[in-house]
Amino acid sequence: MGLLGRGKKDTNTAGDISEAAIITRFLQLGYVVLTPYGGNHRYDLVIEDAERRFWCIQCKTARISNDAVIKFDTANHNVTGEKRESRHYRGECDYFAVYSPELNKVYLVPIDEVSTTRANLRLTPPRNKNQHGYRMAKDYEL
Repeated sequence: MGLLGRGKKDTNTAGDISEAAIITRFLQLGYVVLTPYGGNHRYDLVIEDAERRFWCIQCKTARISNDAVIKFDTANHNVTGEKRESRHYRGECDYFAVYSPELNKVYLVPIDEVSTTRANLRLTPPRNKNQHGYRMAKDYEL
């Protein structure tokens, strides 16, 4: 009997992989990582820094667009029957930890630096040489 994966990944599996990669990166950097019991929290992890302060972290999976931009949602999207609900995380956690499976990198982005729906991190400067209103991914990489 050999070990075989289940094949196609769903969004829950992708989220689990991202969370595991993010936890691994925090541990590699020497953080204490705490995970809440149960699944009804507005954060996925709590980290303790060197000064013994605690920070609530929401984990996100990124996707890369063809224009060299890492994109991630900054809101939770719930669909119940015909009701679509979107809730942002402001005031409920401190950082987004964003995992890019394509790059195998983790980025730590303060909640207050992004909008309440979606956010972008650029891999390269914009082609139009616009110097305002964008975030370079390298500035947030863990």
